Amino acid sequence: MFSLKKRLPWLHVNLATTFLAAAVVALFEDMIAKITVLAVFLPVVAGQGGNAGAQSLAVVMRSLVMREVPLQKAKMLILKEMSLGAVSGLIFGIVTAGVSWLWQGNPYFGLVMGLGMVANLTVAGFAGAAIPIIMKKIGLDPAQCSNIILTTITDVMGFFAFLGFAVLFQSYLV
Repeated sequence: MFSLKKRLPWLHVNLATTFLAAAVVALFEDMIAKITVLAVFLPVVAGQGGNAGAQSLAVVMRSLVMREVPLQKAKMLILKEMSLGAVSGLIFGIVTAGVSWLWQGNPYFGLVMGLGMVANLTVAGFAGAAIPIIMKKIGLDPAQCSNIILTTITDVMGFFAFLGFAVLFQSYLV
């Protein structure tokens, strides 16, 4: 019961925040109606961002538990993880751009997918590192709440970036 009482409030927060991600997708409903294949790629954006962020989160959580990172060095760790996210985003942006281009036969679709991936993985690296540090600093248990907040950020920002780039390049996608 103790564990359940500690977890349920954060799962309620998670349920509420998933509606934020849904609201971002809803902002682009007309675009998705015009270019329905965008919906097919949303899980790729969300999955890759969530997993990249989870890697950063795990590294920072381990560092906090092992007391390897004093809070005065936290900024450097956050910048390092964000940089790793950006480089990973560039690499996976190129890969997903190529796959998306080949799959859809449109280089601009590949560009939209690649740019969305770069943006999402950069945010994922930053958020994965910053969230547990912030949670610890404000007195919350990072193990219970960090992943929920991370998932929200990577889904919201990933969907917004990917669909936002689709809006910018829509004349080349239709």
